Amino acid sequence: MTGLDSWYAYMKSHDRAALWDLLHPDAVFESPVVHSPQRGRDITFKYLSSAEKVLGGPGFTYVGEWTSERGAVLEFKTMIDGIEINGVDIISFDAEGRITHFKVMVRPLKAINMLHRLMAEQLAAQS
Repeated sequence: MTGLDSWYAYMKSHDRAALWDLLHPDAVFESPVVHSPQRGRDITFKYLSSAEKVLGGPGFTYVGEWTSERGAVLEFKTMIDGIEINGVDIISFDAEGRITHFKVMVRPLKAINMLHRLMAEQLAAQS
């Protein structure tokens, strides 16, 4: 199973243990609303598991996929509170298929502002 296959399996199962195992210990997460990259498995896990709770509802779907030898760009769409969210996950994998870098980009601005609020609430709930 490739890293990308493992990512899709996690998004389907919502299995937090599978997400933890998928992350490289030195993984880096880049958020659309936080200026500096978040470094390390612990913080990357916290952000990705929170994002999955905020975004990963029944309307979430990947609508495009572009892959390379060690990475993928996955375009997604979802709807939250009447706002259509469109974005991309840019994921890099190591030779063992673990995520080493995960960047999220989102549009439009009102979606970013809403996600900023919802993610802050979700991250606070996890603390």
